[in-house]
Amino acid sequence: MPARQPARPPVPVVAPGAVELTGPVFGRADVGPLDRDLTRQHRGEPLGERITLSGRVLDRDGRPVRGQLVEVWQANSAGRYAHRTDQHAAPLDPNFTGAGRCLTDDDGRYHFTTVRPGAYPWNLHTNAWRPPHVHFSLFGTAFTQRLVTQMYFPGDPLTPHDAIWRAVGDPAARARLVAAYDPALNVPEWSLGYHWDIVLDGPAATPAEGSR
Repeated sequence: MPARQPARPPVPVVAPGAVELTGPVFGRADVGPLDRDLTRQHRGEPLGERITLSGRVLDRDGRPVRGQLVEVWQANSAGRYAHRTDQHAAPLDPNFTGAGRCLTDDDGRYHFTTVRPGAYPWNLHTNAWRPPHVHFSLFGTAFTQRLVTQMYFPGDPLTPHDAIWRAVGDPAARARLVAAYDPALNVPEWSLGYHWDIVLDGPAATPAEGSR
């Protein structure tokens, strides 16, 4: 079996240039109130169980990261993405696009209202299913600084069988990808709350997609 290691010497990484530092950025005027509420972006109500997702974005020392752009995307409650490449036989929801964004506040906190995504099959092997999950993307000071990861739901029986979740070799790091049910985030008679913090770097960093 061939060794999985670089065949060429490393390339030095220099500091971001002027183009990166002066490129497009999002400010408070660019992110509207409906961007964080995925259930209010269309005329009708989406189908599915409403949920609230909230947590803090922190650096390696536990300090809040303020003004961070947080983006999410997900399947609908039937397990289908509103994307032309998703040909899963589950129905589309005309009132749910499955994408949102917000800026963290002074405490580094983000907040989304959405619906719990459904599981869906994928062609990794026979009868393989992806558990319900929400994709997260966070930008630093430039578009070249980006963390893409996934959040899972507590107690879901499909999660231990998920190849992407299992690809994270450290059990403690895998556990950091699973949100916690938080009754304090519940909205009475409206939604259930889940808490999930994101640590950008350091030994307790949230695993990024493709990490091992």
